[in-house]
Amino acid sequence: MKIKKYVLPVAGLGTRFLPATKAIPKEMLPVVDKPLIQYAVEEAAEAGAEQIILVTHPSKLALEDHFAVNSELESALIEKGKDELLQKVRSILPEGVTVTTVYQYEPLGLGHAVLCAKEIVGDEPFGVILPDVLVYNPEKGCMRQLADSYEQKGASIIGVETVPLDEVHKYGIVSLTERGEEKLQRMSGVVEKPPVEDAPSQLSVVGRYILTARVMELLESTERGAGGEIQLTDAIAALIAEEPVFAYAFDGTSYDCGYKYGYVRANIEYALRDGEIGDEVGQLIQKHAGGQHG
Repeated sequence: MKIKKYVLPVAGLGTRFLPATKAIPKEMLPVVDKPLIQYAVEEAAEAGAEQIILVTHPSKLALEDHFAVNSELESALIEKGKDELLQKVRSILPEGVTVTTVYQYEPLGLGHAVLCAKEIVGDEPFGVILPDVLVYNPEKGCMRQLADSYEQKGASIIGVETVPLDEVHKYGIVSLTERGEEKLQRMSGVVEKPPVEDAPSQLSVVGRYILTARVMELLESTERGAGGEIQLTDAIAALIAEEPVFAYAFDGTSYDCGYKYGYVRANIEYALRDGEIGDEVGQLIQKHAGGQHG
């Protein structure tokens, strides 16, 4: 079954990036020349998305505006003969994809944000992408890898990668029924931000999920967990007790843009790959590596 609906939780305040995010949603922060939210939508579209569900807040209207048609801007670009820029603006929302908005009025956690999309998702399996995390793979995006795995297993698939032991307290950490060499393995549990001594592994959830509709029902009865929030990981842990859930060690490079270092790293590496400015950025880095700071 094709995964057609993708939930993007984007209601957070972005406090780690204040004051930049005081008036601008953190998902609108650019990596080179595209905002984080656009990378997420493009990744979903590559995986076969037909509907993007933005779980946002009324104060973050810029997210909705980004995907709306701006006739005045398009007319100005046409008048000035800027055809390449016009094409970029018109392709912000991939062909065949629609955007629907629902509001999360209280910051009650990722699980609550996903639950806000329940009526739109219905009884279908669905994807979840956290735009804070970029995953670079020019051949096959992370969500497409997960979608292909869903077609193979017909069960929930969670994207994972190995993180250093001293960073497990930052993420959801999964355990496996039996550790092997395969990329796709059955999960036995998941815990949100465990202390190092309690972490079941170093396999971190990376903000990419395909989930069966049952998880929505479980979220409705999930009590507040870590941080006083309704955690998606708690609902997934409950789901594991009822049906198979798989961890998929995706191919690609991830950038946690929810932290300043990850965001800066993403900008540098995406800029180096950019056909227009890549060479100049490379020269700039070499200049600074050589001790020149003019």
